Amino acid sequence: MNSETFDRITMFGAEWCSDCRRSKRLLDGLGVQYDYVDLETVEDGADRAKAISGRTQIPVVVFPDGEHFVEPTDAALRSKLEAVAA
Repeated sequence: MNSETFDRITMFGAEWCSDCRRSKRLLDGLGVQYDYVDLETVEDGADRAKAISGRTQIPVVVFPDGEHFVEPTDAALRSKLEAVAA
């Protein structure tokens, strides 16, 4: 996938979170440009993620169209990225 195909997305996560590492690996592998909010270093990061999702689970991946995914599977994340690119 071409990174220029996408508007910027934002991912809220933490290094200790295996789902976050998996989602980052997928985004990086596809060459998707995104903003990463590390909840361990960004003071209000967890509050921002919870305000978006209404939940405390991570990762929270926010798309430019306002849709967000919480703890997405690779298949769900890839499908959304392909839909955005279409």
